[in-house]
Amino acid sequence: MLGLMQDWPLLCHRIIAHAAAIHGAQEVVTRSVEGPIVRTTYRQIHDRALQVSQVLTRDGIKLGDRVATIAWNTARHLEVWYGIMGIGAICHTVNPRLFPDQIAWIINHAQDRIVMTDITFVPILEKIADKLPSVERYVVLTERAHMPETHLKNAVAYEDWVAEADGDFRWKTFDENTAAAMCYTSGTTGDPKGVLYSHRSNVLHALMANTGDSLGANAADTMLPVVPLFHANSWGIAFSAPSMGTKLVFPGAKLDGASVYELLSTEKVTHTAGVPTVWLMLLQHMTANNLKLPHLRTVVCGGSAMPRSMIKAFLDMGVRPRHAWGMTEMSPIGTLAALKPPFAELAGEAGLDILQTQGYPPFGVEMKITDDAGKDLPWDGKTFGRLKVAGPAVAKAYYRVDADILDEDGFFDTGDVATIDAHGYMRITDRSKDVIKSGGEWISTIDLENLAVGHPAVAEAAVIGVYHPKWDERPLLIVQLKQGQNVSREEILKFMDGKIAKWWMPDDVAFVDGIPHTATGKILKTALREQFREYRFPNAAA
Repeated sequence: MLGLMQDWPLLCHRIIAHAAAIHGAQEVVTRSVEGPIVRTTYRQIHDRALQVSQVLTRDGIKLGDRVATIAWNTARHLEVWYGIMGIGAICHTVNPRLFPDQIAWIINHAQDRIVMTDITFVPILEKIADKLPSVERYVVLTERAHMPETHLKNAVAYEDWVAEADGDFRWKTFDENTAAAMCYTSGTTGDPKGVLYSHRSNVLHALMANTGDSLGANAADTMLPVVPLFHANSWGIAFSAPSMGTKLVFPGAKLDGASVYELLSTEKVTHTAGVPTVWLMLLQHMTANNLKLPHLRTVVCGGSAMPRSMIKAFLDMGVRPRHAWGMTEMSPIGTLAALKPPFAELAGEAGLDILQTQGYPPFGVEMKITDDAGKDLPWDGKTFGRLKVAGPAVAKAYYRVDADILDEDGFFDTGDVATIDAHGYMRITDRSKDVIKSGGEWISTIDLENLAVGHPAVAEAAVIGVYHPKWDERPLLIVQLKQGQNVSREEILKFMDGKIAKWWMPDDVAFVDGIPHTATGKILKTALREQFREYRFPNAAA
């Protein structure tokens, strides 16, 4: 017997329609790419998204066609998202921080028909336009006064393009499993891989993100998403915030500490989300200028591990830091480190121990850890294993890749090595390709990096495994010092001594002027391994 409920497809454009009807006057604030602060509302974004859909339809874009966006976090970008998805086309967000050849490869693999871009990225696209045969036109997200001179095919200023429609348009209804959006992985170990989200997966993911122990913002809150709309489905914020009527503040292209602080302060932001490098710049700016943020309540941090010292800095400000972990393949939320019973009242070092984990999954994400043979391992908080996930917002395949990516139980191998404790708190100890295997035992590079960054003179740290004639591999600590600081190898190792197992201690410290990063801000360890390929530990003996 089936239930007697309405068949109401979970479609992304229903979210912005709800926001317009129930939270229509709620502000969406943007630091525009052109400079000024621009204010709009959910009702206006809804209406202009309808115009986008109308013009796309006139231009021949149909169900399943791919439309690329290469743009910053702005209200225009949000309008474009919903306008594309509302007609069953696929919004393909392209990361502009990738190398131009990678951008060309991704656009060609997706076979995008239209590219929508901010003026910032017009020069990048001009360099590769002759390599993009599927692209029929470029829409530049600006008005005529700021439209750059360009030879891009059929280029048009967004405001002129949208003005060609009167908005008298109805969004389509179709199967909720229809593809809605596409995002490519960063491709650090090969060609980027396309993750194809459905309308259903995006709506369910938004509901997961809205729970109190996830992003937890409501209609009385203000959210500043520093995480880009072009990165990992914007952590779902483009869907979760409108669904709740949360005020949005978009930072545009300016992500330095002073600019982010200005918006957090003037717009009385309560919730924000981004990667550790952004929060480091914010904290440095606040410390240097003796500034406070009395309205800020929650900082969500993901992309890479949040150092313990950073967690403590936010706690000391009266702000709740929430460590998050996820993947492009997970839409991307996997876990968040909220303090649940029996840890809710913990403070001091014990509280930091929990907040430094990656947290536990919301309903909708299942997890397990296994050994290399696929055997389930215990949730004891100590046993390392391959982290695998399943759920309605987890990928089951890559776009145009003929390969099975799920195990026999339908779980996706994340490529991370982790522990899970009896309360469901997960802790990433490494990427499977980065973990150091020393004398048959595993050493977590992430734990060593987080510890080293706690030294007051260290700006950033990375750990790689280097060949050792006796132990196979041993850890090399690579350190970038803060400007004006000067400490020795011995001082850093003394700082770490006693805080980790003796056999985990790095065998040496190498100082560098800069640590390379991927386009998504993660440490690029492949480059470091190449840089130190000829390195040998002093006095290493078999």
